[in-house]
Amino acid sequence: MKKIFTLVIITLSFSCNSSAQKNKNKETFEITKTEAEWKEQLTEQEYYVLRQAGTERAFSSPLNNEYSEGTFHCAACHTPLFKSEHKFDSGTGWPSFDREIKGNVAYTKESSSAFYGIEEHCATCGGHLGHVFNDGPRNTTGKRHCINGVALEFVPKK
Repeated sequence: MKKIFTLVIITLSFSCNSSAQKNKNKETFEITKTEAEWKEQLTEQEYYVLRQAGTERAFSSPLNNEYSEGTFHCAACHTPLFKSEHKFDSGTGWPSFDREIKGNVAYTKESSSAFYGIEEHCATCGGHLGHVFNDGPRNTTGKRHCINGVALEFVPKK
């Protein structure tokens, strides 16, 4: 009986992840703030999407129909993320782009849902942007970066 108990304890100690292991895998970002600081800076809807990985209602963002020349920046930290020349109407109700500004968007494979695929974050502050899918325009990249409009701010070209 003592041997079985010892074996169970050893097995559990090697199979469990400690909180130190979990924290080691967390990505760090150039801009970090406390949740209280983010709540103070962002609107309720921006906080819900950018910090809690929420999703705005389809067709609710005015940026879905924004096709002026310019750049779409992160609403939290103002990092340029997408250029208007790469925006297209996907018919989904969210601003869609066939490519990002390289180095400014980070990706996380979501293990909880195969439906949502690859999650996109601002590479500077870690804010949740949306998801990328492989059903975009075939004549360009084949990618559809499906982005919450509330996570973006549009900066027109001067």
